[in-house]
Parts: sequence; structure tokens; C-alpha cells
Amino acid sequence: MKIKHNKKRNTAFVYEALVKEATVAILKNDSDKRDKAIKIIKKHFKPGSVLRKDLDCYRSLSENQNLDRLTAEKILKEVKLQKRLIDPSGLFKQQTKLIHDVNKETSPSVFGNFVPNYKSLATIMQIFSDRISPKNQVILENEIIRKMLIKPDGPEDNEQIDSIVYKTFATKFNQKYDGELLKEQKELLTYYISSFADNALELKMFLNDEIPRLKEQLEKAKKLDEVKEDPEMLNKTQSVIERLNSFVKENVNESVLLTIMKTQKLVKEIYPDANNN
Repeated sequence: MKIKHNKKRNTAFVYEALVKEATVAILKNDSDKRDKAIKIIKKHFKPGSVLRKDLDCYRSLSENQNLDRLTAEKILKEVKLQKRLIDPSGLFKQQTKLIHDVNKETSPSVFGNFVPNYKSLATIMQIFSDRISPKNQVILENEIIRKMLIKPDGPEDNEQIDSIVYKTFATKFNQKYDGELLKEQKELLTYYISSFADNALELKMFLNDEIPRLKEQLEKAKKLDEVKEDPEMLNKTQSVIERLNSFVKENVNESVLLTIMKTQKLVKEIYPDANNN
């Protein structure tokens, strides 16, 4: 028997919905909505908090991919152990406070934001439940492990969302922005919003790979005939490279964020086939 999913009590779903709210607010230049969403994230998901510990359990299962089966099974076993160490009563109280703040400080519509990995998060929530039968527990755990073995960007990585979920959430998300953003731009925005809850650890890790990638592709672009034969284009390309170099000493603010996003789009335009050839 399938347990009805209460998305408001799914810590990871609420977190992702808030990240989506802040991301769209940044794209729309709505500083008030952005600040409110980020304030809630910083308040409830700070390191060491009950909700952060619960979120980490979800993320350990939903974000780890391209693993071997033994490692995936070990992660699942450890996550279940860590989840049991979280006081259910204390977690429920903190979730209630979070729900209250979302309703009061932002809007109940936040819970309707489209979260692409909704189905995976719902499945993980069922695994954490004590109301599921042993048979269904094993079936769902095998499904989660299967997804942890999938290589990122593979055909199964873009999770298929059933029609009911899609109708409920997708229509409530501003698809104009979602459709116009590149995959790497979406990743950057997500890590940027998440940085307010994890001291920018994941954002720094992402940029440690992304900035060198962009610089490398721009250096290659300088050798293209249409660039090297145009002094203005050549100078501007070099200026972008130097700007990227300066980010090593800067904190990532919205100005830096915008520059990196523009550079990502520039690189994509130079190499539209995505193979950088």
C-alpha cells in the first residue's frame, strides 16, 4: 500500500522549493522575494540544525550517482542509521516552524513550485517511514540504489515525471526562465542559493571546476579565425578571462554570478555542439 506523500513534511522538497523560489526571484530581479526565501533557508537549514541533518540524509541518496553497487548500499545503510538518530518529535516541531515561516514570510504557493526530482524525494520519504511493509521497503530501496548507479547526464538522469505530478507543479513554475537557462546556469544558480545554508561549500566546489572550464574554452576561442582576426573581439575575450581570474579573490555576489552566467552562455554560443570542437 502506497503511503500518501505529504510534501510539506518532506524536508528536502521544501528546501528545493525554497531554492527554486529564490532562483526565480533573482532572475526576475525581485530582491524582496529573494531575500525572504534566503532568510528562511539560512534560519532553518544552518549547519548542525535538525532540518539540515534531515536534508543531508535525503541528499545523500538523491544526489550520489555513478556509484558502484557496494558503495551505494553502504551509503543507504549509513543514511538509515543517521536518520534513526534524528528525534522524530524534534524534527516534526522544526518542520512545523518551517512551514509556518514559509506561509507567513513568503507564500503557500512556494509548496507548489516545480521540483524536478520530486518523485525521488517522495520515494526516499517512504523509505524513512515506519509505516511501510518490509516488501515495499526493499522494492523502494532497490529503486533508489538503481538511480544511484546511473551515470549523470545519462538518459535516465532526467527523471520522468508522471502526468499528475507535472500538472500539479510544472504549471506553477515560471517555465520561461527554466526553459531559457542552460544546464550549467541552472546548476550555478542552485549552488548559489544553497550557499546560504552550507557556507558556500558546494558552490566553491562547483566553481573550482566550472571557472577553469570556462577559461580553457575561452583560451581556445582566441585561436578561432573569427576571433583572432578581430582585435576588438580578441581584447574582449581576454578581458573576460582576466575577470574570471579575479574571482579567485572575491566572494560570489550577484554581480559575480551574473558575469559567470553570461560567460557560460558565451561559451555555449561559441561551441553550440557542446563538444567544444
